[in-house]
Amino acid sequence: MTNRSPSPALLIVSGLSGSGKSVVLRTLEDLDYYCVDNLPAELLPGFVASISAGSEAPPRLAVGIDVRNRPEGLTRLPHSLAQVGGMGYQHELVFLDTDDEVLIRRYSETRRRHPLSGGGLPLADAIALERERLRPLAAIADRVLDSSQMNVHQLRRWVVTELATDAQPGLSLLVQSFAYRHGVPGDADFVFDVRCLPNPHWDPRLRPLSGRDAPVRDFFATQPQVTDYLAHVSGFLDHWLPQFESDSRSYVTLAFGCTGGRHRSVHCAEWLAGHWRNQGRSRVVTFHRELE
Repeated sequence: MTNRSPSPALLIVSGLSGSGKSVVLRTLEDLDYYCVDNLPAELLPGFVASISAGSEAPPRLAVGIDVRNRPEGLTRLPHSLAQVGGMGYQHELVFLDTDDEVLIRRYSETRRRHPLSGGGLPLADAIALERERLRPLAAIADRVLDSSQMNVHQLRRWVVTELATDAQPGLSLLVQSFAYRHGVPGDADFVFDVRCLPNPHWDPRLRPLSGRDAPVRDFFATQPQVTDYLAHVSGFLDHWLPQFESDSRSYVTLAFGCTGGRHRSVHCAEWLAGHWRNQGRSRVVTFHRELE
């Protein structure tokens, strides 16, 4: 029999478009949740039944449900959740809310199209219509989070420290990269300067890529300074992170900075995150400030 986690085995993430639902789902995916976005609400019981039928069913599921659903499907969500509960799954509905003014600003900055703005509907009216359609979900939500004043990093931290506390016991690690020219993150517990390392920016083939791309990783793998740097940093942190755990800390934020925040800092953050995941730490989330 597959062991279930003691807290909600299924998280349903909903909310207004632009409120951060996709950030929440990506963070949950980093924490080993099996995630599906934009699932038709009426298919939720069938999805849960199907995914739990296998011999290696994932113990934690997360499903994104938003206004792209048919209105009748959203109305029937309480019935679908009751069916899921009848299967023995604990579930929790999280709703992300955001002020209209903030949503309008975010859409203006990203130039993305609101899912209900077809046919020439003004953005403010599309947001009002979305809010009305999602009102039944907000009314039955177990948690409602106002993300108006939260940036991406703060939202990720909330997921790790408040929402996904059932993922695994232990210390949560938030590993981020940044560019020094845009400022040092003010909430980092440890800051590591990697500007001393070889810079792929000067290779025209690597310049448009990031530290997450294989050619850049291959470049760093041939640089002894990078190997030596990561060995020293990982050794230091491997020694001291357990001390933070024993002091009842719930999370630690580590920041790696380089000039542009695309190559060296991203690679080091990803390498350290992989290093700790290989050690069996499941509560590790990465955030690349200049790539988001």
